[in-house]
Amino acid sequence: MAADPVSAPLSWRRQHWNTHLERHAFAVPDQAALRFEGRTTTWRQLRDRVHRLANALARRGVGFGDRVALLTGNRPEFIEAMLAATRLGAIAVPVNFRLTAPEIAYVLENSEAKLMVADGLADRPARQAVEQIGHDLTVVTVSPSEPWPQAEAYEDLIAETGPDHDPVDVPESSPALIMYTSGTTGRPKGAVLSHQNLHAQALTIIRAFGWVDDGEVNLVASPLFHIGAIGSVVPALLIGATIVIAPTRPFDSGEILDLLEGEKVTTVFLVPTQWQALCDDPSVPKRDLSALRVMSWGAAPASDTLLRRMAEVFPHASNVALFGQTEMSPVTCVLQGKDALRKLGSVGRPVPTVAARIVDSDMNDVPVGEVGEIVYRGPSLMEGYWRNPEATAEAFRGGWFHSGDLVRADEEGFIYVVDRVKDMIISGGENIYCAEVENVLAGHPAIAEVSVVGRPHPHWGETPVAFVVLRDPQTTLTIEELREWASGKLARYKLPTSLEIIDVLPRNASGKVLKPVLRERLTKS
Repeated sequence: MAADPVSAPLSWRRQHWNTHLERHAFAVPDQAALRFEGRTTTWRQLRDRVHRLANALARRGVGFGDRVALLTGNRPEFIEAMLAATRLGAIAVPVNFRLTAPEIAYVLENSEAKLMVADGLADRPARQAVEQIGHDLTVVTVSPSEPWPQAEAYEDLIAETGPDHDPVDVPESSPALIMYTSGTTGRPKGAVLSHQNLHAQALTIIRAFGWVDDGEVNLVASPLFHIGAIGSVVPALLIGATIVIAPTRPFDSGEILDLLEGEKVTTVFLVPTQWQALCDDPSVPKRDLSALRVMSWGAAPASDTLLRRMAEVFPHASNVALFGQTEMSPVTCVLQGKDALRKLGSVGRPVPTVAARIVDSDMNDVPVGEVGEIVYRGPSLMEGYWRNPEATAEAFRGGWFHSGDLVRADEEGFIYVVDRVKDMIISGGENIYCAEVENVLAGHPAIAEVSVVGRPHPHWGETPVAFVVLRDPQTTLTIEELREWASGKLARYKLPTSLEIIDVLPRNASGKVLKPVLRERLTKS
């Protein structure tokens, strides 16, 4: 899928993150580009480190179209290596550091990565993965937990002297990233995102967040291997905003609030469970969070209860919902702050760079208010799945990208997510949308989190089961009490027929509930 490099003199005209980096290093060299654990990297320093690393990668044979795997936690080196790889026309491949050795090996094999940058977070599975793959791989380590034989130290590459690589012009159509999907079912697929895709994403976020100058300070608290985090890095690189990187540690509301306050953060994206933790933190009223303009959320549904609570706790900040998926770079719909409470439950309207339809199984548009699958076109849409023409053809059937999301639209064009196609429950011939049931049950005063899945039933086909995390583990909740509370709020056939109390919902690194794990639990019970 890689385009051929063309003459280097055109490179300064290109619209992607490496040309933005060059421009900021020239115009505002001493302004902060990155902030991490109290340390600042200026735009000039970032440019110089990216150049030196790109030179070192080129000396190790990395060139146009090669793949460079990034297996690190949240740290400046992730962004440096991503920029250095794409400066050469290579393709960055972010890898989830929580994967097992066979899962890491699959990504390395499938992408045929030529070089991997890894840190101490995944030392053991990464070493095991390298032993399992069938091709040579250069390994560069950042702060390894223990010495790694035959691996090179990241800072040694930065300090290395030698000839510079020949300038490379990287067309906007060239792949920048291969983002492997969550893989909650089956093998993950690599979505190929071009520089053009990422530029369209940058414009979307700049518009959604109202970024108008380089005084913005964006906190990246999501894992950098996830498109949600990279999707907020791209617009910051475009306008020259400061990127504050939250280190990879178990989520701590106090630590995030310290960063919001101490770094004078203006925008931050968090998943709903994290916003819930911030809202519940008793220190919030004592803090100066006046710099925060935009509190953004996505990746998982937020209940009406939580959205109202966010408005109460952070009244000065605009609540902006982002909706989309990896294949769309990722944002497709935005709910602006002015509509957050007026359109509770909505993920907003499609952004100007995306064309969207809501269709039935025959690709016919459904009437307003009826449920269908949302399909997309637009400049942020991936080129396809890496070396997987069958999956690409299936996703693009009918000339539109099939999201797998079941939604409905109101008369004003606001989109409401009903469920994933694969998660919908059919009980007695009636469609039950898990997201609708979850949204209602989340309002129960005893429930902190809830996820609904279908259980096979000999007569009805399936019936809904609610997995619930209680706010207070000392309290009790029965299925009879839950059904009685939800009666009148949900049709009778939508009421859960069984209740499972658990300590925590299983989630992937993106914050999405792993419903296959819950279904598997039901088969074993």
